[in-house]
Amino acid sequence: MTEEFEYPPLPEALVVPVYDNHTHLELTTWSGSEEVPVVTLDYKDQLDRASSVGVRGVVQVGTDLASSRWSADIAAIEPRVLAAVAVHPNETPRYEAAGTLDDALAEIYELAGRPRVRAVGETGLDFFRTGEDGRAAQLRAFEAHIQIAKERGLALQIHDRDAHAEVVATLLRVGAPERTVFHCFSGDAELARICAEHGWYLSFAGTVTFKNAPILRDALESVPRRLVLVETDAPYLTPVPFRGRPNSSYLIPHTLRAMAAHLGTDVSMLGALVSSNTEEVYGLWNSEPVTEPPSPNQA
Repeated sequence: MTEEFEYPPLPEALVVPVYDNHTHLELTTWSGSEEVPVVTLDYKDQLDRASSVGVRGVVQVGTDLASSRWSADIAAIEPRVLAAVAVHPNETPRYEAAGTLDDALAEIYELAGRPRVRAVGETGLDFFRTGEDGRAAQLRAFEAHIQIAKERGLALQIHDRDAHAEVVATLLRVGAPERTVFHCFSGDAELARICAEHGWYLSFAGTVTFKNAPILRDALESVPRRLVLVETDAPYLTPVPFRGRPNSSYLIPHTLRAMAAHLGTDVSMLGALVSSNTEEVYGLWNSEPVTEPPSPNQA
């Protein structure tokens, strides 16, 4: 197997620990080519590696019913994991076409009531992969997820791709939850200023380290640091210098160090602030006892 498809080595550990605001631990396989054997890294291995470099916990995020159930189950038995549950905007038209979207949203509401489920997400709008015919289902589901987050008193994790204006308009029309996070922030400084005006959080992924993404670094500069989070969106969006290889929560130090360098601040100071921000959004990772459910769904 070539190096291109292998997980990168461990980075230097952070002195001040942080959290991964958004990851997909259930996606334990990766391959950049059908001709290359699949790389596997079990979720426990990912968490152990993350712990060893100063990533103290992760938010494990669902994108459909199966991954949302798994996320809630793993959070119930693993103290380093909190969960977010939702039907991803690119999945909602499929549920709608099958006539099961309402049932799916009802189950998300139930999963959102579990103690270590601390967010509804990822939800939002995606006009890149879903065409005009799927937008009505996306919007209906987005509004329903917003309502679930408010009724359950949870944070909201937003997926926003090529839909900045529509996402903002929806949040303003429906009323955003008190803690709203733009996961893998992809906007410019103007969108960052709009988010800051409303107290919405910006979570930066490995994309902020890419040479071709100066607008993300401009956005990072323009937003108050009390609203800044960091994430991987693993196994995707691996930060420089390992862009193109599989990503995992243990690679957060690369992104955080790049952010600190761009802001001209000490990485430990930024880490302490980002860690505090994350706990403001989701609470403490060890605030409820972790007990094993009867039959956890293992992916």
